[in-house]
Amino acid sequence: MSAAFLRNLTFKIGICPARNYMTSLLALIQQGRVDPTVVITHVLPLTEAPRAYDICAHHKEGCIKVLLKP
Repeated sequence: MSAAFLRNLTFKIGICPARNYMTSLLALIQQGRVDPTVVITHVLPLTEAPRAYDICAHHKEGCIKVLLKP
């Protein structure tokens, strides 16, 4: 924090109200105006869920989002 103070940085934080955006976001996806697949970096079978959580939580292998398939 002291390094940020010395550089005169400003932090803005908060909780994302994701539920407020879900209806309009899903509509945009259905219309083809938004492609959610651009953030999916890994597709794994459901049996590899523990590995998926590990690589996502620890940002391994360039992971952004994992899609688990049954």
